[in-house]
Amino acid sequence: MKKTAILFPGQGSQYVGMGTQFFESNAEARSLLAMAEEQSGMALGRLCRQGPMEELTRVLYLQPALTVINLVCWLQLRTLLPGLEPAWLAGHSLGEYSALHAAGVLSAEDTMALVTRRGELMEREGAANPGGMMAVLGLTIAELEELLAACPGPGVCVVANHNSEKQVVLSGDREGLDRVAAVCRERGGKVIALKVSVANHSPLVAGAVDDFSAFMESIAFHPPARPVLFNVTAGPEDDPAAIRSIMARQIASRVRWFEIMNRMLADGVEVFVELGPGKVLTGLVKKIAPRGSGVTCIQADTPEALEKVAAAIAS
Repeated sequence: MKKTAILFPGQGSQYVGMGTQFFESNAEARSLLAMAEEQSGMALGRLCRQGPMEELTRVLYLQPALTVINLVCWLQLRTLLPGLEPAWLAGHSLGEYSALHAAGVLSAEDTMALVTRRGELMEREGAANPGGMMAVLGLTIAELEELLAACPGPGVCVVANHNSEKQVVLSGDREGLDRVAAVCRERGGKVIALKVSVANHSPLVAGAVDDFSAFMESIAFHPPARPVLFNVTAGPEDDPAAIRSIMARQIASRVRWFEIMNRMLADGVEVFVELGPGKVLTGLVKKIAPRGSGVTCIQADTPEALEKVAAAIAS
């Protein structure tokens, strides 16, 4: 098998109808969905199949809904390739919980319990501290950090995601985002407002960290059976107590995706698989990988697409 990294998407990759083919055709997928609905107390199947998108975008519902689709895709890929041992696992923000399950750190039940509680707490913080997020294209992380330091002013605005060399996501309140957006445009950056309901990975949601950390104390964390690169550190970690701390901090910390992808590329990963809804992460890999690198980027969130993934890994 080719040296493979499995990547799990997070918020922003959801769409109405996701997972439908699995739930209609696969008993194991329906069983996993039933467990997820019990853990979350939500009608996730109806929400995934029918929406509406306004509900599916709410952080409260989005986190368990997207996660159950990621877990179904992992389950089905393992069925197709029972001998699969990825060189690396990673998940973008919310997707990191799917990666921890795939690594053997968390059971499926505990994964769903964690993302449900995380969604509740982040919805709470979003209501108390309204904000949003925006992508800035065309400016490097160094340019943006210099810009943020050079133009202090009213409101909150911080780097939330470092996604690629010249794609950075900022998070904050409306006053801070509007102020920084104007300066970004002056410097030649393209600014795109994101359809999110919470200022993720910013001080505006930091109030969730302690409560989430306390909730995690009741959850069993195990040493990874497969290596994971973490959003907060861009490095691996084997100690369950350290992983708990990392995952609590992740709520309000920067996602170091660009560093994670470069580490995988330097390690010689040949196939990058985005396992779950959307093609955000494979799109980023294509931007980050050096021209002529020859890496394969492939995404799957349907049975047919998973067959193609299995063939690409096994070839």
